[in-house]
Amino acid sequence: MEVKTGYIYHIKDEYFDVVNDSMLMSNHERGKKRPTYFTIKEKEILWFIPLSSKVEKYKPIIEKKVRKHGQCRTILIREIAGVNSVILLQNAFPTLEKYISHVHTFEGKPLKVIDALKNEILDDFKYLMSLKKRGFNLFFTDIDKIKAMMLEELK
Repeated sequence: MEVKTGYIYHIKDEYFDVVNDSMLMSNHERGKKRPTYFTIKEKEILWFIPLSSKVEKYKPIIEKKVRKHGQCRTILIREIAGVNSVILLQNAFPTLEKYISHVHTFEGKPLKVIDALKNEILDDFKYLMSLKKRGFNLFFTDIDKIKAMMLEELK
């Protein structure tokens, strides 16, 4: 499978067993599978950014962050395939292609977000990564530890 930045994928359960990180989004919530993930391809490492349908849950969180910091770049609410979705950059994590279950489809085709949204997500992700390098970690998971695990698997 050719994995591309800007497409939406599903992940295998095996990944969560291997990584065993309690800060990753929970498995099989109310009978549903894990969320879908916006994907950023960075050489062998893939960055998965969870998407959620729980718009009303995240609106007040975003509003609180905007009041406190003047902006919110860790959580976005944007339209994807005609539906408002929550893009949880703060929950991003690294993985490998072998842990992808399948591409998410919409109307029988692989789902790719529009370029303007893809670019916004990429800009915000780069911003969060730059903050992390300066000592301000806004990610919930230990992305350095998980990335090291993934790179070790590649050896």
